[in-house]
Amino acid sequence: MDTPDELQYTREHFWIRQEGKTAVIGLTDFMQDMIGTIDSVELPAEGDEIEQDDAIGMVEARNGVSELYAPFSGTVTEVNNELLDNSSLINDDPYDSGWLAEIRISDPDELKSLMSADEYIDFIEDQEI
Repeated sequence: MDTPDELQYTREHFWIRQEGKTAVIGLTDFMQDMIGTIDSVELPAEGDEIEQDDAIGMVEARNGVSELYAPFSGTVTEVNNELLDNSSLINDDPYDSGWLAEIRISDPDELKSLMSADEYIDFIEDQEI
């Protein structure tokens, strides 16, 4: 399982790469492996105002449908439209070409609850017991 140290993580298995006042988000390697081959993805629209924990899309995979929940509040500034035609990018390369969206952060305090790579690994290990 790949868990890059430079990223932050959520309990809902998102990774977050903060870049100033914006952050790119995606599904972790653990999550894409857990749900299996992804057949389709539904993403938020650019310009959408989102609130932390709101449903912002979903992925449909062989093992079922999973809702995507906003890891923090903000405005969607860009989405990875390549996923609409090639959702397998999430399975093939979750931390690079499989990213989901870029969001302008509206409340930086919400990022305080994110986990480091080590904390996320510990969290996953606790869940698998």
